[in-house]
Formats: sequence, structure tokens, C-alpha cells
Amino acid sequence: MSHLQVQFQKETGIVKPMHAANNGPVVRLKDLEDGTLHPFNNNLAEFKNAGIPYARTHDSSFYHRYGLEHVIDVYYLFPDFDADPEDPASYDFACTDHYLLGCELADCEVFYRLGHRIEHEVKKYGIHPPKDFKKWAVICEHIIRHYTEGWADGYHMKMTYWEIWNEPDASWRNWQKSPTWCGTKEQFYELYHITATHLKACFPHLKIGGPALAGDLEWAEMFFSQLKAPMDFFSWHCYAHTVEDVLHKTAKVKALLEKYGYGDVESILNEWNYVTGWLGDDIVYSNEQRRLIKGAAYSAALMCACQYSPVDMLMYYDARPNEFWNGMFDDMVVGRVLKGYYPFPMFNTLYRLGRCVQTTVSDGDAYVCAAKNEEEAAIIVTRFNDDDAAPAETVLVEMNGFGSEAGVEVEVFVLDDVRNLESAGRMTYYGDRFAIEMAVPNFTSYLLKLKKK
Repeated sequence: MSHLQVQFQKETGIVKPMHAANNGPVVRLKDLEDGTLHPFNNNLAEFKNAGIPYARTHDSSFYHRYGLEHVIDVYYLFPDFDADPEDPASYDFACTDHYLLGCELADCEVFYRLGHRIEHEVKKYGIHPPKDFKKWAVICEHIIRHYTEGWADGYHMKMTYWEIWNEPDASWRNWQKSPTWCGTKEQFYELYHITATHLKACFPHLKIGGPALAGDLEWAEMFFSQLKAPMDFFSWHCYAHTVEDVLHKTAKVKALLEKYGYGDVESILNEWNYVTGWLGDDIVYSNEQRRLIKGAAYSAALMCACQYSPVDMLMYYDARPNEFWNGMFDDMVVGRVLKGYYPFPMFNTLYRLGRCVQTTVSDGDAYVCAAKNEEEAAIIVTRFNDDDAAPAETVLVEMNGFGSEAGVEVEVFVLDDVRNLESAGRMTYYGDRFAIEMAVPNFTSYLLKLKKK
């Protein structure tokens, strides 16, 4: 039996953006203007309904509805490295403009990854160290100016986060075979130093960071031991199949930041998903489960647990509706949502309330997170045990500090193998302390909405 306590009178800070994602909505602006949007190639409403606060633009150039090799990556936006970076004609912004305007329509702030997508092809194109690091930094400067200051017929978008590169530590011991950085670790250190220093001098109000660590903390130790450049956030990745494994990594990353004097730097886990293993039957099983109720329960549990951990943002990989990493949207009809979609609007309910409150869990394998404002509150309760045969468990949810003499109405919504956040009924409680007991099958999630009468 799991005993969950929610202490509404004990606030723990803001609700953090645990429901951000890699990549944004699919929408053709012309179809929107013409009134001809179709679920086959549009998920703007679903994306907006989920309240996804940030979209990281990594691996966008794999997806044809974003623009393939014409979007996001510096190698594509500035195709001739010998061109003049001060000349707007040197840049190709068209498809990226269209893609990012779609994010803006979804009220989703862009978290821009400066660099290149992963390259598994036999020949590498965009992951080599730039010929001139300073020039590359100036190119990045003008990309930022285009989207935030209107340069080159650009825009004035709210884009706070600018990330330098992706996974430079992947295969660093044999960097010639890396799919993300075909250079030495020392070359990357220099690139980061030059780029971060230049961009922070140009844009002191923006957040400059990186390096989207694949997960090698030994590489990270070496990186921090020589780091003298600005860093507003440290981004890193963790794929796992238990919530506890991720929580262990969040603590290790926080300890690493504090060790080198970066304890106030934001820790952003901006790639995560359910993975039991990377080869054979393990990866096939993982790919299947992400789209089903088990993947949804893992996402809900991780969002809840990480809200109370030393990580400042989670970014699910991936919202692109074209491959097995995406458990949110159907790859054939992108406006059709999968089970893995629902944890995002669930957590957004808490995010919009704003103030996180203290929760505790005794025994069992349930996860809980709760938030409130003056008149409303919400609780997410999720069962996740990686054992597919785990039986149902009794869960007692005890709530304190949100009572009213006139009563508190509680409505319960259920996400399971059959129901998609459908209401399971309302009840009214009186007084400042009350409890709900439920029999909760594994991989089942509940959203409890509380409102004072």
C-alpha cells in the first residue's frame, strides 16, 4: 500500500517546466490562413492544449514537415562558410522562420540548439569543428539577432535559451567515430569558450549554455575543470527505465555543478525517454512501450518526481511525429494523440496553478505531485513499476491544508489503458483534512482537481 500525503499549507516553490519537449508543432501557416487545416498534417491545437512551455530545436532537420535540411542547424542556415556573416544574403532562414512561427502560435517558447543534428550516416557533414570558431560564433550571433531583434527581416520572438552544440561527449574516447562531434574534446572546449563568451557579451539578457551532455560525467568533469566561459545553464541527457535511475543522475549532476562553483546554474535534462537498453529486443520493446500506457505512466511519474529534484527543466525526446522516439503523436495522422501525450496536459494543470506544495510517499511505487493557487489545487498520482506483472496496489491520498467549511469539490480524471483523462466522478469533502483511497493498477495515472465551493 502507498500512503501519499499532500501538505497544501507547505509551499515548496514554483512548479517547474517538467513538460517541455524536443521540437514543436506541425502546422502549415498557409493552411491556417486558408482555413484548411487537417489532422493529417497539423497538431497545433493538440500541442497548445498540452501547454508545452518550451520546444528544443534538436534533430528538427530529420523531419520533412519542419523543412528537413533547410531548418535550424547552423550548417544549413549559413550554407557557405566562406560567405560574409554580416550579409543577410548569406543566410537561408525561410523554413526555420515558418517552423518557429508555428511554435509561437502554440504559445511554446523556442529553446534553440545552435549546432547540428546527430549524424549516423556514413559521411559526416555538419558535426566537424568549424573552420573558424570566432566566425562560427558571429554566425550564431546573427541567427539570434534575426529571431530576437528583427535583423534581416526577422522577428522579435521571446527566445531565452540558446544552447551550444549537442552531445560533444558522445564517443569522445574515439572521436573520429562520434555521430555528434568529429573533433577532440579540447577543440570543443575552445569552441564553447569562444562562442559563449561572444554571445553573452552581445546578449547579456539571454541565457547561454550547453553542451547537451550525452551523459558522460567523466567528460563533464574535464569540461568544468577548465571552464572559464559564461554558462547560464548546463544541459544533459538521461535515458532510463526507472525513475530512480534518473533521480540518481540529477543528484550527481547537481553535485558536479556545486563542486566547480556552478551551483546556481540551471540544470536542464533536455533529452529523456523510456529505454531498457539500446540493442536487440530491449530497444524494440522500449520503442513499443513509449507509445502505450507504460510509456505514459513513466512520463507522468518522472515529471512528478523531478519536480522535487535538483533539476530545473525536463524536455521529452521527442515530439516529432515521425519515429519511435515520439510517444505523443501518431506518425500517420499527426493530430491524433497517443497515450504518451496525456501526461503533458496533466502536468500543465499543475504548471498553470503555479505554486508547488509538499508531498510525501510512504512505501509502494506510486508517485505524486501537487500544486495550488488561492481557489484551486490539483494532484497527479501515478503508479509506475517497471515490472509488467506488478499487481494493483491500494493508494491512500491524504490531503491537508486546502479545506473549506463550505466544502471542497474534487473531480477525478483517469489515464489508463482504456480511459484518456476521462472524468471518473466528483465528490465533496468538508474540513481541512480528508483522504481518498483508491485501488490503482500499475501504469495508471490520476489527475485530481480541487476547487473550493
